[in-house]
Amino acid sequence: MQGDFETLHYEEGEGVAWVTLNRPDVHNAFNSTMQRELKELWRGLRRHDDVRCVVLTGAGEKAFCTGIDRAETMGARREEGHEREAHVGSGTTPFMFDDPGEDVGPKTNDLWKPVIAAVNGMACGGAFYMLGEVDFIIAVEGATFFDPHVTYGMTAAFEPIHMLQKMPFHEIMRLSLLGNHERMSATRAHQIGLVSELASDLDDLREKAQWAAAAIASAPPLAIQGTLRAIWMGLEQTRSQALAEAYAYIGLGTNQESIAEGQAAFASGKRIDWRLR
Repeated sequence: MQGDFETLHYEEGEGVAWVTLNRPDVHNAFNSTMQRELKELWRGLRRHDDVRCVVLTGAGEKAFCTGIDRAETMGARREEGHEREAHVGSGTTPFMFDDPGEDVGPKTNDLWKPVIAAVNGMACGGAFYMLGEVDFIIAVEGATFFDPHVTYGMTAAFEPIHMLQKMPFHEIMRLSLLGNHERMSATRAHQIGLVSELASDLDDLREKAQWAAAAIASAPPLAIQGTLRAIWMGLEQTRSQALAEAYAYIGLGTNQESIAEGQAAFASGKRIDWRLR
């Protein structure tokens, strides 16, 4: 898959794609162009079988992403070659709303390949649209997480709701209510389970994310994607409902080809040189 992007850097190899938010001069904040390009990328990756796992990161050392670029007027977006008016807030009634972050997340765009976030520096506000839809997060020790909405007189709603899937209620509540007065460290994020692993610096971050992505990409993709869908389904349903549907995901996510691939790997006698985390 090749893309000529203005705001993203894309590279791929051996089953792994690296997607870098590439606006370091504004801390990788997303403008309307990045929104459109992320949507095109996520949807394009659905049918690009060469990629089995994705790593999402930000350019530079200062920030993963700081949300919406407030310096840009978010009044219009280009969709399929046409300008479409987008209201940040309500229209003539409060029942119709265009969410400015609706295009930036992989799950919203129906991509069910694993996405790992490699977080460097600040991750705040609208970055949570993306972090709420990745499958796990690795972060450098100096990374920070915060949400400045209330400090600037805005209600924090979509962003903390996304993060309720990733962190305890009281932690996202504190982060949201304190706004710019406090930032959560990567160490604290690791303690509460938001971050799965810490890296010492950017090189270590890339090595850890690449290792995990390559390991995931080495498994049969049908089994990986079936597992992904089943676990996300289980997150959003009751236990009994999820267990009742689990057989359907096993059936959809298993075929003779993937079983044969797994059996051949086992029969070869070669064992994986595993890591202890």
